[in-house]
Amino acid sequence: MLVLTRKPGEKIMLGDDIVITFLENRGGEGIRIGIDAPRHVRIKRHEIFTAVADANRQAAAESPDTEQALLGQLPPVSGQD
Repeated sequence: MLVLTRKPGEKIMLGDDIVITFLENRGGEGIRIGIDAPRHVRIKRHEIFTAVADANRQAAAESPDTEQALLGQLPPVSGQD
């Protein structure tokens, strides 16, 4: 892990096309940053990413036969025309 100290207005570059700008220090509330990246780069907050992954794992564990349950909801396939 790279640990840096930055002041407001200072930037960090990731590769050639991602720039992280430190905007302001809000004391105990955190630090505001801006991220300039190409549109195809997905930017996610880690806590949201892990919450969604945990919810998906829990849903999969609660209903191991989800595919069978969904198949049971489909109407029967009729003969070919």
